[in-house]
Amino acid sequence: ADFNYGADEYDAEGNEEPKALPEGSETMPYIDESPTMSPQLSARGQESGDGVSPTPTDGLGTGGERDAGKGLEMRKLVLSGFLASEEIYINQLEALLLPMKPLKATATTSQPVLTLQQIETIFYKIQDIYEIHKEFYDSLCPKVQQWDSNVTMGHLFQKLASQLGVYKAFVDNYKIALETAEKCSQSNYQFQKISEELKVKGPKDSKESHTSVTMEALLYKPIDRVTRSTLVLHDLLKHTPADHPDYPLLQDALRISQNFLSSINEDIDPRRTAVTTPKGETRQLIKDGFLVELSEGSRKLRHVFLFTDVLLCAKLKKTAVGKHQQYDCKWYVPLADLVFPSPEESEHCPQVHVIPDHELEDMKMKISAIKSEVQKEKANKGQSRAIERLKKKMFENEFWLLLNSPAIPFRIHNRNGKSYLFLLSSDYERSEWREAIQRLQKKDLQAFVLSSVELQVLTGSCFKLRTVHNIPVTSNKDDDESPGLYGFLHVIVHSAKGFKQSANLYCTLEVDSFGYFVSKAKTRVFRDTTEPQWNEEFEIELEGSQSLRILCYEKCYDKTKLNKDNNEIVDKIMGKGQIQLDPQAVQTKNWHMDVIEMNGIKVEFSMKFTSRDMSLKRTPSKKQTGVFGVKISVVTKRERSKVPYIVRQCVEEVEKRGIEEVGIYRISGVATDIQALKAVFDANNKDILVMLSDMDINAIAGTLKLYFRELPEPLLTDRLYPAFMEGIALSDPAAKENCMMHLLRSLPDPNLITFLFLLEHLKRVAEKEPINKMSLHNLATVFGPTLLRPSEGESKVHLTLASDIWSHDVMAQVQVLLYYLQHPPISFTELKRNTLYFSTDV
Repeated sequence: ADFNYGADEYDAEGNEEPKALPEGSETMPYIDESPTMSPQLSARGQESGDGVSPTPTDGLGTGGERDAGKGLEMRKLVLSGFLASEEIYINQLEALLLPMKPLKATATTSQPVLTLQQIETIFYKIQDIYEIHKEFYDSLCPKVQQWDSNVTMGHLFQKLASQLGVYKAFVDNYKIALETAEKCSQSNYQFQKISEELKVKGPKDSKESHTSVTMEALLYKPIDRVTRSTLVLHDLLKHTPADHPDYPLLQDALRISQNFLSSINEDIDPRRTAVTTPKGETRQLIKDGFLVELSEGSRKLRHVFLFTDVLLCAKLKKTAVGKHQQYDCKWYVPLADLVFPSPEESEHCPQVHVIPDHELEDMKMKISAIKSEVQKEKANKGQSRAIERLKKKMFENEFWLLLNSPAIPFRIHNRNGKSYLFLLSSDYERSEWREAIQRLQKKDLQAFVLSSVELQVLTGSCFKLRTVHNIPVTSNKDDDESPGLYGFLHVIVHSAKGFKQSANLYCTLEVDSFGYFVSKAKTRVFRDTTEPQWNEEFEIELEGSQSLRILCYEKCYDKTKLNKDNNEIVDKIMGKGQIQLDPQAVQTKNWHMDVIEMNGIKVEFSMKFTSRDMSLKRTPSKKQTGVFGVKISVVTKRERSKVPYIVRQCVEEVEKRGIEEVGIYRISGVATDIQALKAVFDANNKDILVMLSDMDINAIAGTLKLYFRELPEPLLTDRLYPAFMEGIALSDPAAKENCMMHLLRSLPDPNLITFLFLLEHLKRVAEKEPINKMSLHNLATVFGPTLLRPSEGESKVHLTLASDIWSHDVMAQVQVLLYYLQHPPISFTELKRNTLYFSTDV
């Protein structure tokens, strides 16, 4: 039987591969020094229940005498194993020191490989550690070889423990040593060659004479060694009789070692690493975050961890209050086996079930209504129990939104078979994960399989190492955290430069909303250029937003790459960048110009912000000649028409060529195009029809929305607003029908005829929902708050809080329009002919 502390499997890399690891024994820098976590003593051959192989007891006495003898025999086995691994450790330190002398010699010449300062930093304290262990080994070796039951070596371990201060200095310098070595490798080819292949002598009884190991792997060894020594002390004590002269000395050495481990654990940044890679290098956590996985047809929220050589997908276990939280590993893929399937290769992958937009919008409204209630409760010094109940409800709704909103597929494939599918709401985020993985894959990675113990250790380390602690929902925010901006952000994307070759280029804009990022706008494609000049303006609605992201793409026209899956984005990201939306900087009336640098590309843009209360203000046009900002009755009288010309023309154009456009009325048109159309309609220019036929359809849809938004009073009038709110709230269907029809009759004729004209148009748009993805509900969400708004006096009462944007009122406004959209066709003549059976007082 042979006890081994890392010397059992001496592999070709010169790395120890222990059979079983305690949590943290291979971990740098978090090391669990608890003796209860020491590894089971594994022996070659079968293991007994407590992990110690039965030892031949020939020649040993009976009873207690046999036990004492067995204990002393165990001591010898423990020490033999440790001595073998100590020999390997000394050889590794020797290999590390070998290049130090020649490097120092060249440092003073005219062509130094490294400076003296760099040599001092990289090899800091290695010589001292080597000397300590060489002396320890030389003293211990003869004692173990000439074994005697009375032999004492506690004083050697005590001395070794007393010199741990040298390790403290080494650990403090470890991070800088690694970084310096990496920088020097990148800048100096000679040093790179040296550090990639250091020759380690094999043990005396090994067939291997030398093995090649990297400098990074060797620099990690001293950190690993401290833990091993502590575990040996624990096992030695276990098999040393209490009356043996070594017992108090070993006890003292163990106490010093454990105190030392505790002190360095407190000092070290716990993000550094968890468990070594198969090559013996330190495994580091590179990135982690919450992603939605489509697993067996349903959406699951996972915490995904990207380490140096492995992607691990986990979920947080449900634990009782006060219990230590832990992760449960769902699956892992070594990066050496990980591939990203191309869209055409991913046909066997499950298709994404996309939740209808109106369900997502409904949920946003519910969340905002609950937010309003929470704020009201707080303002009225409400009961904390009521607030907690509301917050719990809000969290559940936000969690549902987080789970069901993402629709951009991010596919991961393991070469050995299985594929996995994540869904993201942001292509920026998908690109960040993909790039981080591809950067790591450029290194020489090895495929491997983790043993159940190794997997347990790695998953156990996730809780300590994670950098993202909370699910990204707004209800997890502290009260003093910024609530973000609510209102409208106007962004002009001017131009970009820095492209190496001509391409078909466009940009998209993303903002965070309800805790996650969504794409809000897209420029047109500027073809075959290295310096695109878009100069396009967008109006983006902000819902508690704190950041703006700009992504620059090269358009893909290759039909073979276009996936059947609508949400697959096959265009290549050329660059991406993000800026914080600082409320102070943004909330000015003037445009604020900025540049985002991304991957060598510079994108110029300008922005300004309008708060929601400002955007509610309807400013009547000073000139009564135009159509925007002029009363609808004035326009129809002037034109001698029943429906304003602008409404008829925009509707006709949308029905002619935009009725199958995905997201028509929801996707922003280019603001500069909309302003150009506004000017043409205001001037009653004879080129209107030519201009309409050439204009992007989203700009035409945007012009129609802008016309209704800029009316001096909403189409359904200020006067009737409270009655519409009461009517839609009625429960009895017959009473609701009577009231809602009576309210329409009460509208001025131009308003009513225009409303009925628009209603029939929106119904025709919704008939194409399978193609344009615009349901009646989606259209009601877009137009409801535009056609039906409280008067300015009323809105002041409602806008005490910026976050009341999706308050009860907005929900009701959407419901009013939806009611009429879902109603059988309403004719103007029929309405006027019918009489009401109850009071006509509105």
